[in-house]
Amino acid sequence: MSWFKFGFGKKKQKDDASSEAPALEAPEAEIESEAPVESAVIAEVEKAPESLEAPRPAEPAPAPVDPEPELEEQAEAVAEDEAPNPDEIAETPAQASGLEALAETLATPEPVVPYTEEAELATEAEPEPVLEPVEEKKGFFARLAAGLKKSSSKLSDGLSSLFTQRKLDQEALDELEELLIAADIGAPTAAKVVARLAKDRFDKDVSDLEIREALADVVAETLQPYEQPLDMTGATPSVVVFVGVNGSGKTTTLGKIAVKMTREGADVITAAGDTFRAAAVEQLQVWSERAGAKFLSRELGADAAGLAFDAIQQGRSEQSDAVLIDTAGRLQNKAELMDELRKIIRVIRKIDDTAPHHVLLVLDGTVGSNAISQAEAFMETANVTGVIMTKLDGTAKGGALVQVAERFKLPIHFIGVGEGEADLQAFKAKEFARALAGLEG
Repeated sequence: MSWFKFGFGKKKQKDDASSEAPALEAPEAEIESEAPVESAVIAEVEKAPESLEAPRPAEPAPAPVDPEPELEEQAEAVAEDEAPNPDEIAETPAQASGLEALAETLATPEPVVPYTEEAELATEAEPEPVLEPVEEKKGFFARLAAGLKKSSSKLSDGLSSLFTQRKLDQEALDELEELLIAADIGAPTAAKVVARLAKDRFDKDVSDLEIREALADVVAETLQPYEQPLDMTGATPSVVVFVGVNGSGKTTTLGKIAVKMTREGADVITAAGDTFRAAAVEQLQVWSERAGAKFLSRELGADAAGLAFDAIQQGRSEQSDAVLIDTAGRLQNKAELMDELRKIIRVIRKIDDTAPHHVLLVLDGTVGSNAISQAEAFMETANVTGVIMTKLDGTAKGGALVQVAERFKLPIHFIGVGEGEADLQAFKAKEFARALAGLEG
């Protein structure tokens, strides 16, 4: 799967290739040099028995004491004391009922195994636990469909009640358009769905499945032009700023992207620009350690713009591939917070007038049409270049993504359906459209 468009690690691999080639001969030389030493040691060991057998009159060697006979005698004594008397067993109800084999078994003492260190280790060793089969985790499409259930279920229920034994007349088309708009699909997309159905199925019987198929086709066609990987080619380092409102999932999303980038060979620096929340700094540090990325932070309350400046300077001096900068969550209607974001962008441009190369707006999939006002505010403040929608794993209203893409013509790079790194996936228009419409993958 293509998450990024980049050439990470190519230069590093070429530089490393020449330096690694001579190192391959080193182990052979070491082995050859150690061979005579090993032969000498073996020779000394072979002579050892002769020296041990030589008599030592000054200090005679004491005769070795073998503990095994004494232990065997103790074990046999214990076995004789504890072994049941066959005559006594014969008088029990078990003997009277015909269980003679039981008496013979109990009367025969178990063989005693002499004590050895190997036997003790074998006794202490625990058997391997038998693992029960674990239910396989749902596929990404299944989790996406489950996350969009709030949108798709509402739509499916409405369609079922609307088109039960009914022809597709003008009144039905008007009701369908209202239903699609209420499901956060947006008026333009709803109008396209209605127009397509009116052209092919007007005054004919139509099922809710046909409606959903038409919806999926229109949504996929609408979103297809915005299905784009994150283009990290060009500038070194590539500067990426993450923006969004409180709780949208910026920090977690940044961490997941850092993991994917380092896994594909990138040298990444992460900057904890949310200097107001200790939890955000700690969270990004954990993700950075997991990714193997360099992590930069400052004390709480520090100037976030200054931190961004330092991170980019470090990235340039170390020739890193990317600098990923987190920012504090801010409401789109808070002027002072949006001014601070403008300051961060201005400071970044003082270092590189082409930076930031990406400003990624992270949208919460549960906010519905409110995502439009968020996108509008951040577009004006930070010149957003791409969108990531998260939290499509609960009560998501994913239809808003269609409105955002259609209105602002923004690339959609990723969607998230959970907390794990694998739950952030490259956006696929067709899969998203079919899940939104409540159809099979």
